Amino acid sequence: MGPQPTTAVPHYVAPVPATAPTNQLAIVSLAAGVACYFILPVIGAVIAVITGHMARGQIRRTGESGNGLALIGLILGYVHLLIGLLIGLFVVLVVLGFLGFFASQH
Repeated sequence: MGPQPTTAVPHYVAPVPATAPTNQLAIVSLAAGVACYFILPVIGAVIAVITGHMARGQIRRTGESGNGLALIGLILGYVHLLIGLLIGLFVVLVVLGFLGFFASQH
């Protein structure tokens, strides 16, 4: 008997694309942005904004991943600062209103 025909299909393994490492400052920005609502009210927001901007600059230069993380950290930080500013403005207006009310009573 002669050689038997084979029906085996050659195995092809697709190469795994290399992923860029995630920028560490982007992770810090996201973590600080979340933490500013629970643990570190103002300081966390400032850290989220600063590290978010730094991370986006590094990502543009190096091609690392994490741009979305940095952007979310920036948004969370800026929104927290805006809420704090609005609350502070409200408190000042309430205090000035009370002072004006009591001053007009005398």
